[in-house]
Amino acid sequence: MGFWLELAASGLITGGIYAVVAIGLNLQYGLMRIMNISHGEFLMLGAYLTWLAYTVLGINPLASLLPVAVALFLLGLIVYALCFRRIARTAPSVEVIEARSLLVGFGLMFLVQNAAYLAWGADLRGYSFLAEPVEIAGARFMSNRLVVFAFAVGLSLVMLAVLRWTLIGKAVRAMMQSPAGAQLVGIDTTVLHPVVFGAGLALAGVAGGLLSMVYEISPSMGEPYTVTALIVITLGGLGSALGSLLGGFILGLVEAFGMHFTSPSLKMLLSYAVLIGVLLARPRGLFSR
Repeated sequence: MGFWLELAASGLITGGIYAVVAIGLNLQYGLMRIMNISHGEFLMLGAYLTWLAYTVLGINPLASLLPVAVALFLLGLIVYALCFRRIARTAPSVEVIEARSLLVGFGLMFLVQNAAYLAWGADLRGYSFLAEPVEIAGARFMSNRLVVFAFAVGLSLVMLAVLRWTLIGKAVRAMMQSPAGAQLVGIDTTVLHPVVFGAGLALAGVAGGLLSMVYEISPSMGEPYTVTALIVITLGGLGSALGSLLGGFILGLVEAFGMHFTSPSLKMLLSYAVLIGVLLARPRGLFSR
């Protein structure tokens, strides 16, 4: 029983990280149809900033999550202004926005990744944080994994509450449902778009900081998480933050149990199998309304 509990917990912990990354990308793509394929690279930046704060300045990784989020939010405002604002304003249709932002995102991905290689090299980096085991109900867990899970789920729930009950959250949901109708009732897209884009990168940065507490990091770590976030968005439904949370948990559990019964080398195969199955059965996502 303890073994199965550990396996399920491993999937849920991984799924919590997936959810945080996917919610940030879902906000950008669901609201503005900006396909920011470089999203994972900003997760990587968040991981390196947390690592630097701990190893160089001695700042607790949990305490550095807020400064990392603020830094990535401000960076998101700059990236949006330089790379995506003109696309969002001048493109004649959402299809054109998706196509142009995809190309810009590819260029931005390689730019950020190579800048990280120049700054920190290709070696794996890491540190030990809360590495003591904890026993719960006969199962043993590493303390840092439990902390990461709690922060990931808590942050996801806070984002759900913001989108559900705050004025800016209602504005975001209105823009996702009907952009023209939202503008007719006074929602200013020139303010909302960069704020939401920055919030998406802030979530990616926090996810990277959480990952650095558990895994080793490298400049190439971001790309797989971008692909995973796209799978989670497809699984949960475009524009659905709750769907991203539940989709992240489902994908994490599928990977954990699937790798146990098959092979760890088949992780991406399992993820793509889930993606294909959802596209065939529920193209709008499992939790879309």
